[in-house]
Amino acid sequence: MALQIISESVYVGLCLKIGTPQQVAIRRDAVDITEILRHIVTKNEKDVQMGSGSLREGFRLEGSDMDVMHWLNDHRVLLDFSQAQFYNTQRQKLILCDSSESPPGFTLLWLPLEDADTDVLLSCVRINGALYISSEKYRSNTCNQIIHSSTIHGPCSSGRHVTGMEYDNAHCFVSEFWPPSALSWRDRCHSWPQPHVVDDITRGGCHFLAIGHKLGQHADSEWRISFSQAEQKLVYAVNHTQFLIYGLLKLFIKEFNNGLREQEKLLCSYHMKTAMFWVIQQNTTHDWSPKNLLGGFWVCFKLLIKWVYEGVCPNFFIPENNMFLNNVHGEAQRNLLTHLYSLYEKGIAFLLEIPSISSCIMDVLCNPRLSVCTDEQTLISDTEIDAHLYEEIYINDVTIYINLHECMEYLHNIEQLIWSPLTQCQVIMLQKHTASILQTAAFKLHDIYTNRSGVNKHMYVADKMSCYMLKLAAKFGFVSDLLFLAMYYYKVRRYREAMSVIEITKVKLAQPGLMYNRHVDPERYAETVGGLPWSSKMRKAVAYTCTFKLYNITSFINEITLEQQSALQYKQLGLFIPPFILLHMLEFLCCRHVDPMRAQAALDDLQVLVHHDQGVFVPMELRDISWEILGICQQIAGDHQAALFSYQNSLTQIPMHNIQTATRHRIHDLQLTH
Repeated sequence: MALQIISESVYVGLCLKIGTPQQVAIRRDAVDITEILRHIVTKNEKDVQMGSGSLREGFRLEGSDMDVMHWLNDHRVLLDFSQAQFYNTQRQKLILCDSSESPPGFTLLWLPLEDADTDVLLSCVRINGALYISSEKYRSNTCNQIIHSSTIHGPCSSGRHVTGMEYDNAHCFVSEFWPPSALSWRDRCHSWPQPHVVDDITRGGCHFLAIGHKLGQHADSEWRISFSQAEQKLVYAVNHTQFLIYGLLKLFIKEFNNGLREQEKLLCSYHMKTAMFWVIQQNTTHDWSPKNLLGGFWVCFKLLIKWVYEGVCPNFFIPENNMFLNNVHGEAQRNLLTHLYSLYEKGIAFLLEIPSISSCIMDVLCNPRLSVCTDEQTLISDTEIDAHLYEEIYINDVTIYINLHECMEYLHNIEQLIWSPLTQCQVIMLQKHTASILQTAAFKLHDIYTNRSGVNKHMYVADKMSCYMLKLAAKFGFVSDLLFLAMYYYKVRRYREAMSVIEITKVKLAQPGLMYNRHVDPERYAETVGGLPWSSKMRKAVAYTCTFKLYNITSFINEITLEQQSALQYKQLGLFIPPFILLHMLEFLCCRHVDPMRAQAALDDLQVLVHHDQGVFVPMELRDISWEILGICQQIAGDHQAALFSYQNSLTQIPMHNIQTATRHRIHDLQLTH
C-alpha cells in the first residue's frame, strides 16, 4: 500500500514536471496540425522536413533538443527493383537498397541510373564498379545547409542555438515501403500496439540516416535504417502512465551520464525508449496505472541491466541489430554493469538520489493536497492550461511563407482542413497560422505594387486589400498582432491612423488581465476572459513576441532593414521583437512627424523599458534587438551619444538575432559622422 501511495505521488510529481495528459495532448495537436499543413503545401517542393525526437513526442524537458529530418522529395529508396513500377522515373530519382554486405539494420544505397541531385552525385563513391551514395560524404556536403556553423554529430548536423536549445538536423532519404528486415516486428504485434497503429506505421515506410555501422565492411558508405516516424507513433500510442515512465527513464539516464565524457556515455535516451517499447509489448497484462508507475519503471530498469549483462540491446524493429555491439563490451561493459547493479541493490529508492527526480517527488509528498490526487483538473488551473496552449501556438507558428502565391496556397489549404475532424487546439492553431499568413501577405502585396511602376488604381486596390488582411489578422491572432496594422500604416505614411491603432493596442496591453509570454495575474485573467472560448481569449487578453519572418526578405519597417539583412547572412529565421518595444518604437516613429513632444515621451518610455525591465516585458534573450531599436530611435532623434551607448550594449547581449554586423555598421557610421 505504501508503494502504491508513493507511485501515485510520483505520478503527480511527474505530471507537474513533464506534463499532464491535457498538456501533452496540446503539444502534440499543435505540432501535428502544423506539420500536416506544411506537408500539404510543400508536397511538390524539392525539400521535405519532419519533426522528430523529444519535442515531437510531447516532451518539454529542460535540455530537450530540436530534431528535424530533411530529405529530397524527388528521390525515393526502393527495397527491390519491382517497386520501380510505382514511380515515374522522369520525376522521381530512384535509389536501390543493397543490404547484402551490411550488418542488420544497415544498408548501402545504390544509384542505378546515376541520375540525382548535385549533393547526391558529389557524395557518390564506386564500390565494385557501381555508384553508391557515401553516408560520410553526404553528411559533410549537407552539414551547413540549414544552420550556419553546424558540426557533424553522428548522422546529424548539430549545434546549439544562442537561446541554449540544442538542435539536430538529419539529412536522409525516404522509402515508402516497410523494410523486409523488419517484417518480424509486425508479426510480434499481437496485443500492442493496436492493429490500426501497426497498419499506419507500416504504410509510412522508413528513412535512411547518413551513418554506417562501425564494424561494417563499408562503414563510411553505409546508411542506418531509421524508424523515427514509427517510434513517434508508438509513443503516441502509450497511455499517460507509460509516457511518464519513459520521461522518468530519460531523467534517470541524463543524470546517470552527467559528468561523463562523450565517449563514456554508453547508454542514451534511445536505449531507454527501446527498453520501454519491449517492456510494454512483452508485459501487456502489467497494470500500467498511476498506482503502479514505479513498478513499470522497475521492470524497464531490470531489462536494461539484463541487456548490459548480456551485451545485447535488440533494436525494437530489427532485433538482429544489436545496438550495444559497438561500445558495450569488455571493461566498459563490466564497469557499466557494476554501476547499474549498485543502483539495483538500493531498490527503487535510488531515484531519490537523483535531484531532478527527487525534487518533484518530495514536492508532492510534502503537499497533502497534491499527494492524494491524480486528477489533472485539480493539479493545474485553467489559466495554466491556457498559458500552455498559447505558448505552444506561439512556438509552432514558425512556417516561412516564401511569396504571395504560397501565402494564398496556405490559406486555401487551411480552409480545406477546417472541414476535417480537428481538436479544439488544432482549430486555434490554424487560426493563428491564418493571422500570420495574412500579415505576411499584406506586406508582400504592398511590396509588389510599390516596386512596380503602374496605375495608381492598382496600388489603391492593393492598399485596401492589405489593410483588410491586417484587420482580419487582428481578429484572428494575439492582441499584439494589432501592431502589424500600425506598422503598415506607418509604412505607407498614414501616421494618424497608425497612432489610432497604437492607442487601441496600448489600452489592450495595459489591461491587468493580460497574459504576456506566460506572465499573467491568474485572478485578473479569469475576471477578464474566464469562461470565454480559447479563440476569444487569444484575441482579447494574450500577447506574445512579434515575429518578423525573414526568408525572401519582406520590408516591415525600413528603419530595421539593416538588422534584417545582417540576420539573414546567418540564416536567421526571423527577428523577434517584444511587443512593448515595438509599440514604443512605432509611437516614436509616427509621432515625430506629427507631434514632436509625444515622440520624445515615447522615446523616454522606450529608454526606461530597455534600461530597467527585469526580464518581464523584455526577455533576456531579446535584449540584443531591444537595445538596437533603442539606439536606432535615439540616433533618429539626434542623441548620438545615447545611441552609441545603446549599440554598444546591444553587442554585449546574448546574440539571439545575429545582428552584430548591423550594429557594428551603425557604430562605425556614428563615429565617422561625429
